[in-house]
Amino acid sequence: MNEFWLKITSNRFYKKLLKEPLTYVTGAVLLAVFATAHLAVFSKGWGVTSAFADWGAWLYQLFGGNVENWAYFSSEKAQSKLSSGFLNDGGSIRNIGIILGALLATLFASEFKIKKIKSKKQVAAAVFGGLLMGYGARLANGCNIGALFTSIASLSLSGWVFALFLFIGAYIGSKLLAKFFM
Repeated sequence: MNEFWLKITSNRFYKKLLKEPLTYVTGAVLLAVFATAHLAVFSKGWGVTSAFADWGAWLYQLFGGNVENWAYFSSEKAQSKLSSGFLNDGGSIRNIGIILGALLATLFASEFKIKKIKSKKQVAAAVFGGLLMGYGARLANGCNIGALFTSIASLSLSGWVFALFLFIGAYIGSKLLAKFFM
């Protein structure tokens, strides 16, 4: 068995496809192909964060909560989606695929590491930043995938407005990070 893995890991195709990072051009082409395929198959743009809202609703319902009267979930379509369940939601399956794909990519590239937490400030910055990003993505009705890439590819002005404010937010966030957490 060990000899098998040695042969696999020394194979040039394995090294090229799974160990070495893809070029930016390759990544851009793959992103364009997958986004086009998604649009062709599902007749809608690729999005990520709307599934997270559904995840929160499913968790809330799991603990006895009711989201039927919430504006976001009050439509018949939203209620149908929630009642169909997690495994029948394409957005949820795609997001799980993204998470597992990222994990596999780091494992294949031998880049997976569990790092020691440096300080409580680092944890606070990560939690606060993550909450702000999630909240902002829901306010903007999408993240960098749905509200930026999909919108720009659809020739929507909203994608360019999102890009402008994304850069402004990233600039301000990096300055705050450097000032308070570094």
